[in-house]
Amino acid sequence: MITTVTLHAAIDRTLYVDKFGVGQVHRVTRQVNEPGGKGNNVAKVIRQLGGQVTATGVIAGNNGVFIESSLTERGIGTAFIQSAGDSRVCLNIVDDSSSTSTELLGQGPTMSEAEVEEIKKKVQQLATESSAVIMSGSLPPGAPDTLYAELIRIVRSAGARAFLDTGGTSFSVGLSATPHFVKPNEQELAEWLGQKPRDVSEWARAARMLADQGINEVCITLGSDGALAILNGKTYMVKPPSIQPVNTVGCGDAFVAGMAYAGERSDSAESRLRTAVAAAAANAMSTKAGDIDYALFEEYEHQVQIIPL
Repeated sequence: MITTVTLHAAIDRTLYVDKFGVGQVHRVTRQVNEPGGKGNNVAKVIRQLGGQVTATGVIAGNNGVFIESSLTERGIGTAFIQSAGDSRVCLNIVDDSSSTSTELLGQGPTMSEAEVEEIKKKVQQLATESSAVIMSGSLPPGAPDTLYAELIRIVRSAGARAFLDTGGTSFSVGLSATPHFVKPNEQELAEWLGQKPRDVSEWARAARMLADQGINEVCITLGSDGALAILNGKTYMVKPPSIQPVNTVGCGDAFVAGMAYAGERSDSAESRLRTAVAAAAANAMSTKAGDIDYALFEEYEHQVQIIPL
C-alpha cells in the first residue's frame, strides 16, 4: 500500500467561460468539482494505475465531507483527521476561447497544535503498513515549517520510503530529514538554489547537490521538456511524448504517482521514469487534475525517451 498526505486539502473547482476578462460578468458554461490538494491528486492517479492507496491529511466541514466521499467512491482508502471550519476551495477559470486558465487558491483552516500531534500519530500508524508515504503540497496556516521534516523522520523510522513534493521553506527544511525522493519543479529548484539553472548541465549539477545530501531519488520536472533525474547515483534525461496539452495542473502529481506506483513494483529505474512521465503526459490530456486515461497512458509509455547522462 501507498499512503498520501494532504495537509491542505481542497475542492478543485473548474469553471469554464467564454472570453474571460477582468472586471466583466461571465456566465459559466460548465463546472467540474474534484477532490484536490496535491496529495489527493497523487492518490487518484495511483488508483487509476492499479495501485492500492490510502489518503490521509486534514479535512474540515462540508467541503471535507465532499473530498473524502469522492475519494472513497474511487476505491481510495481514507484516514483523514477532522479540523474546525471548512476545507478550502481552489478555483481554476478556463477561457474556452483561448484555452488559458486563471487559478485562485483558497486558504484553508488554521492547523492547531493538537492536530499537528494527531497527524503525526496517523502518519506513524499508516507508515507501518505502507511501502511509501508521499507528502505533497503546501502547509496549512498554523503548521510549523518543520512538520514535513518531522513526518519524514517518522516514516523512515517505520521502514517506509518518504516522498517529499513541496516548495519554499517546507522543502529546504524537509531536506534535513533526508527523504527517499524529492521532486522540485523548475521554479521550486530555482528558489532553493537562489538562481535559475541555464542549461541541462546546470540542472544536473543542482540535482547532484540534492543527491549528495543522501537522497536516493531526485527528479526535477521541466514541463514540456520532461525531467532530469538522479536515481541511485545514475543520471537520466527523460523526454516526454509530443503532445498538445489540455491542462497542465496536476501533471507533477501524476509524475509522483507514477514513481511511487512503479517503485512499489520494484521496477527498474528506467521503467519508473517511463511510468512517471507517461502518467504526467496522460494527465495533461485531461481537463481534470489527477486524472489519466489508462489507454492513453499505455500509448505514451512507448513514446517516452530515457537518455542516460
